[in-house]
Amino acid sequence: MTRFMASAAALAILVGGAAFAETHEVQMLNVGTDGERMVFEPAFLQVEPGDTVKFLATDNGHNAESLLEMMPEGAEAFKGRINEEIEVTLDVEGLYAIQCKPHYAMGMVMTVAVGDAEVPDDFLEGRIPRKAKERFEAQLAELSAE
Repeated sequence: MTRFMASAAALAILVGGAAFAETHEVQMLNVGTDGERMVFEPAFLQVEPGDTVKFLATDNGHNAESLLEMMPEGAEAFKGRINEEIEVTLDVEGLYAIQCKPHYAMGMVMTVAVGDAEVPDDFLEGRIPRKAKERFEAQLAELSAE
């Protein structure tokens, strides 16, 4: 009986944790609601570990993929295909930079903050196109405002 109760409690914890995970939708757009071209909408998300982000191929010609040098250590990289939706479950706390590979130079980027994420000192170092860097800076300002 004790063994059964312990197993049931463990199962409830596992299933209960999954039940609270959320799915957040992000559209990949040629033009956003504010008139900006080549955007993810929303461009910034604050999520909890275990939440899923679903990138919707709303307009053609886009993908969503992580920038390897701009994600938490130990996190799994992902790369969606052009014109296809991709769902990614983010388990590791920290900041994730996401790009649309064909439109990276045009600034088609977004930031996902998982858990109590802080901006690493070197997050914006390296070769980042000017427009992408400007958008990352604006997105990081949203993290500071929360």
